[in-house]
Amino acid sequence: MSGANDVTGGHGRHEGHGRHEGHDAGRAARDHLWMHFSRLGAFDDADVPVIVRGEGPYVWDSRGKRYLDGLAGLFVVQAGHGREELAKAAAEQARELAYFPLWSYAHPRAIELAERLAALSPPGLDRVFFTTGGSEAVESAWKLARQYYRAVGKPMKHKVVSRAVAYHGTSMGALSITGIPALKQPFEPLVPSTIRVPNTNHYRASVFADDEAAFGRWAADQIAVAIESEGPDTVAAVFVEPVQNSGGCIPPPPGYFERVRAICDAYDVLLVADEVICAFGRLGHWFSSERYGIVPDMITCAKGMTSGYSPIGAMIASERLVEPFLHGTASFAHGFTFGGHPVSAAVALANIDLMEREDLCGHVRSTEAAFRSTLERLLDLPIVGDVRGDGFFYGIELVKDRTTKETFDAEESERLLRGFLSRALFDAGLYCRADDRGDPVVQLAPPLVCDQTQFDEMEQILRSVLTQAWARL
Repeated sequence: MSGANDVTGGHGRHEGHGRHEGHDAGRAARDHLWMHFSRLGAFDDADVPVIVRGEGPYVWDSRGKRYLDGLAGLFVVQAGHGREELAKAAAEQARELAYFPLWSYAHPRAIELAERLAALSPPGLDRVFFTTGGSEAVESAWKLARQYYRAVGKPMKHKVVSRAVAYHGTSMGALSITGIPALKQPFEPLVPSTIRVPNTNHYRASVFADDEAAFGRWAADQIAVAIESEGPDTVAAVFVEPVQNSGGCIPPPPGYFERVRAICDAYDVLLVADEVICAFGRLGHWFSSERYGIVPDMITCAKGMTSGYSPIGAMIASERLVEPFLHGTASFAHGFTFGGHPVSAAVALANIDLMEREDLCGHVRSTEAAFRSTLERLLDLPIVGDVRGDGFFYGIELVKDRTTKETFDAEESERLLRGFLSRALFDAGLYCRADDRGDPVVQLAPPLVCDQTQFDEMEQILRSVLTQAWARL
């Protein structure tokens, strides 16, 4: 590839590992790097932050400043940064077998990881289809649902029900299932046949505002209403996150998932638990379906499987869904070049070993109450309306008026989140997410190695910056 390693335009190659860890890194990023979900114009007169190393729950930028990683990278770095044994697992596997596809072949690490995931997942989910990330896992689940129903003689069943403001990925199928209009509009028309139902944000409930369980049953029943409206013989699957990410870490009300499971069974609709964020200890269990008593037909997962040390994802399916493909000439007509990559699979196995040895799931369960209570101290601030979530996955909803729950309009939200909060929190030493896909929230999902020291650090930085934000308003 001509010029692939030559950032000087052909006038001499750079040498050394740290070529862009110094002061010219921001300029090179502005000139050549297309950052994801980023307003590139925001860096016309500002440096691009360049993160160069990490250790435990902290990262450092190219100027040597330390930040608490309050988002685990992107809900990913469960075991923390700088875990040498994960890097070593990757290097050893690369020396032994760097790559081979899973297209009619297998390799040892993919076999071992599939067996391990099947053992960790809810009962009956025993078949693992590897991808390289979450969007691909969601795409795979929808494609399997459609082809499965064709194989069993129900070709009309192809539609998907998902929830308002839910995010399920960026590929065209996963984006179609996503419930965030602003993310979809630039790419429409998308894949048809997706239906939206209410999410479970009880703080914003317009019905059963004083009864969370009744609200949960109502929200679940809207899935049945949607299936009936579309025609049960046309609906293939319901996609739900155990705790919904977009909208600000929205947990399920009591009894919600039991009711959703019963509705799916009644209409012969597949229940897909999108655990791309929620799996691998984020909520204190290997799969958070276990926390909420869900036995889905499929699980989609990625992110924390390797703690981010190498990319991988998976769709885990029940034996019922695999059965039509076990005989004769049948084949699931789908796959990815790098799905189940040997190096990534080896890192995932090492990451699971590490998490088991250090009991990170147990650590989350034993400290989540302390994390919640620390964040709930912020409820004395007039700008904080709600603190919600589970495990190590929390959203702090911001309001103009706590009594009425009045939220910010679009212009105010723009000034608050992008005009001030995002940069101010980072400058104060906390990397997290200020988001308005739904009502304005600050999201926190730190590495699972965090303890009260980091909980207090998050609260103190948030308290200072949110107080400044309120004063500016």
